[in-house]
Amino acid sequence: MNRRQLIAFLSLVAGTALPGIAGAQTAYPSGPVKVLVGFPPGTAADVATRVVTEGMAKRLRQPFIVENRAGAGSNIAARALVSSPPDGYTVFVATIANTINAGFPNSTAVDPVKDFMPVTMIGNVPNVLVAHPSLDVATVADVIRMAKAKPGDLSFASSGIGTSPHLSGELFSMMAGVKMVHVPYRGSTPAVTDLLAGQVQLMFAPASSVLQHVRAGKLKALAVTSPKRTAVAPELPTLDELGLKGFDTSVWIGLVAPARTPPEVTAKLRAAAHSTLDSPEVENVFKTQGIDVVKTSQEEFSRHLRSEAARWSKVIQAAGIKPE
Repeated sequence: MNRRQLIAFLSLVAGTALPGIAGAQTAYPSGPVKVLVGFPPGTAADVATRVVTEGMAKRLRQPFIVENRAGAGSNIAARALVSSPPDGYTVFVATIANTINAGFPNSTAVDPVKDFMPVTMIGNVPNVLVAHPSLDVATVADVIRMAKAKPGDLSFASSGIGTSPHLSGELFSMMAGVKMVHVPYRGSTPAVTDLLAGQVQLMFAPASSVLQHVRAGKLKALAVTSPKRTAVAPELPTLDELGLKGFDTSVWIGLVAPARTPPEVTAKLRAAAHSTLDSPEVENVFKTQGIDVVKTSQEEFSRHLRSEAARWSKVIQAAGIKPE
């Protein structure tokens, strides 16, 4: 072995690259990591991503650059991910929207089961069933009784057709055996605005968008849609507790890489994310934003993606929902 071969061998063992030496391996990550977010700045997914990737950047000693590519229910950003090399230098913030998008008949959306390599879930934003104060209900049982007594009289707002708030209402109607009128809006902000004005009566809204109005007495909170009570409003019961067993339409947030990304790469990303999520500072920021901290293994996240994709496909077909 000559001197040049020896240097190349030692650099390979050390996991460092030496310019101009063929065959040398570079330890991951050796450069910036692009993080694609399919929603605008300031949304729960965007806030959670920026907080977590800032900590990951410190731990992995490389920049994590967040890019917001909003549109098509985050499918624009998802397509950008799957067209990227599976090397760990492009990751995507997956949410419940991706499993919903894939559930529509003849969907052209990215397949979250086949096209994503799960890294870890990082957070969960429960939807909260809220009512305008003028509606004469104090409990979920009151809502169900009223809806059964006058089918079609109650209306619920959503941030758009096929969104989590919309499917929350459809799933509630199916499980409770009631009929309510869906009123779609273009985003949560106009939907909450009309709810506050009494133009609609109910909404399954992200906790981050309505809890301040609940605490100000402008809305009544009746339950959360997560399987467990949320740390941001522990006093609220879950719909599962109240008899709708298995009800879960919380907005989960997770990091994924392109399919076929090496497991040693995703393991490094997961370890950095979990270490960041263990920080009390991150937990405090999440709590102020209405986000619960969640950490999963790759296998747990993979099972979650499969079950969510199957579940939402069934709900969409049963309710006869068609994309806009």
